Amino acid sequence: MPDAMTPPQAGQTVALFRDDFYLSTCEGRVTDVLHDGGIVLDRTCFYATSGGQPGDSGFLERADGSRIEIATTRTGATKDIIVHVPAADQPRPAAGEEIVAHIDWPRRYKLMRMHTACHLLSVVCPYPITGAAVGEDESRVDFDMSETIDKDDVSEKMMALVRENHPITLRWISDEELLANPDIVKSKNVRPPVGLGRVSLVCIGEDAAIDSQPCGGTHVSETQEVGEIHIAKIEKKGKENRRFRIRFGSPEPVA
Repeated sequence: MPDAMTPPQAGQTVALFRDDFYLSTCEGRVTDVLHDGGIVLDRTCFYATSGGQPGDSGFLERADGSRIEIATTRTGATKDIIVHVPAADQPRPAAGEEIVAHIDWPRRYKLMRMHTACHLLSVVCPYPITGAAVGEDESRVDFDMSETIDKDDVSEKMMALVRENHPITLRWISDEELLANPDIVKSKNVRPPVGLGRVSLVCIGEDAAIDSQPCGGTHVSETQEVGEIHIAKIEKKGKENRRFRIRFGSPEPVA
């Protein structure tokens, strides 16, 4: 995947969000408009749907000040092509047109906080992950486990990590390093994508003392930014599968 300092190959998109999760706007040039209206830029700060995290929404600002509202963002024919999907009845730009991309920052920031919360949960519950979905107000993580566990105890342990305010950093490793160290992958069913040359490790704590795992999603820079979270429900989804639902805020008091 090209980074911010590397010119993209023909048809590729420089994914600026990979090196700066807090970048909310950037300049870009339209390189293609697909048959379904999807817009490809040479560079973007929009995150494309993957790894359980939904794609960014927002708008593209044209030279005359008008907007093209973007409903979501996805990858194209390959992972290094990022497609901005317009909302209904939006105008189509022309190839070569210069635009300014603006993500819906409040929504993105909630997703960053939630995605980091999912990582904290995987620290508190060190079981193989069988599925996950990041949402704006609720996320879920499925674990391969049969143990009975108290959701309030899990919530308190997660909040302890939040209050301790551990730094969160990104480290890049090569595809070869990942393949040589398969045990760092917590997901049981979904493997991190290889073939782009490098894979990002999300590290929590000084020298990754709390956690380190491959992840291409966006995250906050320190755990206190996650804010108040709790496990709202633990559902049994089979003999050896438990679904944890994470929500913002404090747990509702028991009547």
